[in-house]
Amino acid sequence: MAKPFTFKVLATDGKARRGVIDMPRGEIRTPAFMPVGTGGTVKAMYMDQVRGVGADIILGNTYHLMLRPGAERVARLGGLHEFARWPQPILTDSGGFQVMSLSKLRKLTERGVTFRSHIDGAPYEMTPERSIDIQGLLDSDIQMQLDECTALPAELKEIERAMELSLRWAERCKTAFGDQPGKAMFGIVQGGDNAALRVRSAQALSAMELKGYAVGGLAVGEPQAVMLDMLDITCPELPDNKPRYLMGVGTPDDIVKSVARGIDMFDCVMPTRAGRHGLAYTRRGKVNLRNARHADDPRPLDEESDCPAARDYSRAYLHHLVRSQEALGAMLLTWNNLSYYQKLMQDIRAAIEAQAFETRTAEISEGWARGDIPVI
Repeated sequence: MAKPFTFKVLATDGKARRGVIDMPRGEIRTPAFMPVGTGGTVKAMYMDQVRGVGADIILGNTYHLMLRPGAERVARLGGLHEFARWPQPILTDSGGFQVMSLSKLRKLTERGVTFRSHIDGAPYEMTPERSIDIQGLLDSDIQMQLDECTALPAELKEIERAMELSLRWAERCKTAFGDQPGKAMFGIVQGGDNAALRVRSAQALSAMELKGYAVGGLAVGEPQAVMLDMLDITCPELPDNKPRYLMGVGTPDDIVKSVARGIDMFDCVMPTRAGRHGLAYTRRGKVNLRNARHADDPRPLDEESDCPAARDYSRAYLHHLVRSQEALGAMLLTWNNLSYYQKLMQDIRAAIEAQAFETRTAEISEGWARGDIPVI
């Protein structure tokens, strides 16, 4: 019998929560940041590096993996863990966001959504049942319901229609998921930037007694203040004994402020995408290695970092790699960025345990505000 999926809050400081998700493939320390492994790879990283920086879980994408190499093929090859050589937990998103954002030719109905691949134009249908089926073929540990995510700003009627459809799809996903020992399906709160719709969505999903809950449809064009307002409204409506996942977020500042409102899990392409474009995240804020100021600088990104990419390579060398479009530049800066994000999560967890969350995060924010070291 597989170990059951469990979540336990170990400490709180205000609304911030330090917890642990326990499941057959390992523990997930929360608050947690999940590196994005869209197509079965965290871009520009080896999986042992991803484990080495402290990640307990990565994210895979149902839409991209169903198109290439195909969910059935991944299943024949032993599932996504074996295929990608990642033995720890994997969360898969449902594919709904990518269907809405990447496919120009799509048709939405009560049954699901039909669309054409952005790769070769081939036709596909994604229903709630098919989304759960694909995530099962991938052998995902945490599976997300299919939902409809509306970009903001949007008309109230459109936000409400999408929210209600997502609730009906959540029920169908719950039925399709059934009882999978040791695994979980999360529902997704929608409702755009409307407080009443967010509350309705959260309450309806809570009544379904799912194993976890995500907040979706934020960080899609609205100001940070709107996102935080929606979290202030939504989190109190979700069960205290279930994990809360803010999808697609975000910057280090977004993460700190969302943890303060009770969020436990995050994912975002930002640290990996930034690394491929010459941008480093550090305790001194963002550093653009494309800038000429680094061309003759023998100092490392951060002499105090535990990450070799930040500690052992000069800014001049990193600048050279980025400007020359050498693959190693993207690899080193992605390594640095994921290391920084995981160190941030480690700091947050320790601060909550020590009842020092507000003090520690103020110190972190002050470090960002001071900015980078002076030019030589």
